[in-house]
Amino acid sequence: MKTRSFSIFVLLGALFFSGWLHAAVELNEDVPEVYIVKKGDTLWGISGMYLREPWLWPELWDVNPQIDNPHLIYPGDELYLVWVDGNPRLRMRRGRDVKLDPSMRVSPLDLAIPVIPLDEIGAFLARHRIVSANEMNDSAYVVSGDQGHLLSTPGDKIYGRGYFPEGERAYGIYRSGDIYRDPFTEELLGYQAMDIGGAKLLSSNEDRITELQINRVSEEVRNGDRLLPLEEKVLDATFQPRAPETEITDGYMVAVDGGVTQIGTTDIVVLNKGDRDGLEVGHVLAIYQTGELVFDKVTEENVRLPDSRAGLAMVFEVFEKASYAIVIKSNRVLKVLDKVKNP
Repeated sequence: MKTRSFSIFVLLGALFFSGWLHAAVELNEDVPEVYIVKKGDTLWGISGMYLREPWLWPELWDVNPQIDNPHLIYPGDELYLVWVDGNPRLRMRRGRDVKLDPSMRVSPLDLAIPVIPLDEIGAFLARHRIVSANEMNDSAYVVSGDQGHLLSTPGDKIYGRGYFPEGERAYGIYRSGDIYRDPFTEELLGYQAMDIGGAKLLSSNEDRITELQINRVSEEVRNGDRLLPLEEKVLDATFQPRAPETEITDGYMVAVDGGVTQIGTTDIVVLNKGDRDGLEVGHVLAIYQTGELVFDKVTEENVRLPDSRAGLAMVFEVFEKASYAIVIKSNRVLKVLDKVKNP
């Protein structure tokens, strides 16, 4: 089974103590000298409160060795600003002991402040994929419902035909959705695999006809829907918000989840850049809007104004030719085909 590794426990230590960035930080004006962490805060929001460039948080944070497990911060903790050798540093005083009721089926990590609201990302990753044309066309498919039914619902049996990898028991049911193309080169980037439901394998025969039982649907299953092995997506502490190490050129937001026309903070977008372009999970990109075309009365000609910076996005899932990113900041309404560049 193909495994992707992420984590809903996005922890301060894993994010900010890795020493991968050594840039001078620039504080915002009127930053608080003391801040009490509140429920609902995110590390990204806190860092944005202090820094003009939030992904430079590692340069601001200062470990307090007297705090047990300083890699985590919780609601009620006190952050205070100090200066060390002329450089700003944040330190922390534990606001309370983190204790759990024995009946609570959670760990202390569940209470830690995440970098961004990952509940939205986790749900998205469980339901969305970008696949190549070969992956979609060569996959198994629903050939018939039980007793010839054209539409199937949870509990119903369906019959699949095609290649079912040995040992795989859980399958997602997908329908081909949007086609993603590079707006600059027209290259096919991949197909949206629309989540329809899930099924478990029951039995198969020599004619490559496989019996499955539907256990979840978001829409009614139809003949011809594709069957792909479910990807195990365990979210672990690997998000490290940072600028890409390579120069990203001709990058665009080519689609947005939900088919809306206006894009804002926390919306999820598809980028036309992926693994082959050097993008990695955690890379932060600046969003730019193309400058207006205006008429110069002096020279009597049309001129294009410079692109204007309009927001930030963080990559959280990378495919070969495309990526998913979440908009973490926007200072105006964004739209499909806005550009993404190195911040």
